[in-house]
Amino acid sequence: MAGWLTTHVLDTARGCPAAGLRIVLFRMSETGNTRLADMVTNADGRTDAHILPADRFATGTYELVFHAGDYLRASGQAGDDPLFLDQVPIRFGMNDPAAHYHVPLLLSPYGYSTYRGS
Repeated sequence: MAGWLTTHVLDTARGCPAAGLRIVLFRMSETGNTRLADMVTNADGRTDAHILPADRFATGTYELVFHAGDYLRASGQAGDDPLFLDQVPIRFGMNDPAAHYHVPLLLSPYGYSTYRGS
């Protein structure tokens, strides 16, 4: 069985899922980065499909780029330009070819956190 990758975004300032937030997934390599997915979160703050499904999964180093600034502007939380948080990159490694990796983002206009979820 192959592994897979999921993510979700919670708006901790408003206490709700971050709907409509764009997320781009890259695979990192010595020869250059490859964009693998470009998705938008649904009403539950999740992508409608796995951001990296089992049939495309490979171990390696990846980066999720969360387009927080666009979301914060749309939700009225942005403040003045330049924004404190605009794009939030999270670079991480996946080394188990059969594991489910879950990389969520907890977001507010002035801070964020992440962890390996389940």
